[in-house]
Amino acid sequence: MNSFLDIPGLQVGHYTDSRRPTGCTVVLCEQGACAAISVRGYATGTRETQLLDPLHTVDQVHAVLLTGGSTFGLDACTGVMRYLEERNVGFPVGTIRIPIVPAAVLFDLFLGDNRIRPDFQAGYQACLAASSESLAEGNVGAGTGALVGKLLGMDGAMKGGVGHYSLQSGNLIVGAVVAVNALGDIFDPHTGNWLAGARKPGQHEPAGAWQELLSRPLEIQPGFGQNTTIGCIATNALLDKRALTQIAHMSHNGLARAIRPVHTTVDGDTIFALSTGRMPVPGWAITAIGSMAAEALAQAVVRAILAAQSIPGYPAAGDMPGPF
Repeated sequence: MNSFLDIPGLQVGHYTDSRRPTGCTVVLCEQGACAAISVRGYATGTRETQLLDPLHTVDQVHAVLLTGGSTFGLDACTGVMRYLEERNVGFPVGTIRIPIVPAAVLFDLFLGDNRIRPDFQAGYQACLAASSESLAEGNVGAGTGALVGKLLGMDGAMKGGVGHYSLQSGNLIVGAVVAVNALGDIFDPHTGNWLAGARKPGQHEPAGAWQELLSRPLEIQPGFGQNTTIGCIATNALLDKRALTQIAHMSHNGLARAIRPVHTTVDGDTIFALSTGRMPVPGWAITAIGSMAAEALAQAVVRAILAAQSIPGYPAAGDMPGPF
């Protein structure tokens, strides 16, 4: 279905807050999944990510949380943990099971009342909404308050969102889900067309922010703490944390194809990687799986932008007269 849910063993749920544009997205893997992480941005907000290092003892997680609300949104992890605890899911420590839930945040506090952000109930509700059948895109979950194209200021930004995609070759499946809240502009990596980003003041026309940055690099000062693209890739291949870490690193190439600039000092770009399957693959297949992950992530970014809907003050890609 070219869906992240093509990966067996996963359920995904969104919580979208009706009071202001914010929310969270949870990826449930209740049977446990080997996990890794790659952080390429330099303004990150995360939780329980150090244990994903290949040298650390715990080698499986039970959920991954992507959330709005900046670091306040990490409160939603507690709701995810409670949901899993009620189902006796977690890392066994004697008679206790501790759910392992790494998380990453994006910044959406400039939209509406910033005292409203994902919390315990948001995380729990996202778990209750989780499904392996369908997954909404656009202004939902962690992408509800996402904006893109802030390089020249917030006034010219456009709506970002959540998207997902998967690729399959034979029995091998690799998929991605992503919440796009980037400083940079978004481009279709296949056509080179500009899809969304910084606009000319009061107009539905690109401002050429990427070219502006290159032509006067010492004059443009990006706003700190307003950005970040976060996501999760997954595969049904049987992989350990070392291999998954390599694949997570490679997957960021997909962000680089679709977002300019990316991995900046004011983005917290973070990608998790999961292995849910039991299909052995040779070691040299990491190159192919990492390449598939990058392509799936790039296409997920495009789908997030094309599915996004405008909100007051911030048009979406569908509102632009393009192509550009």
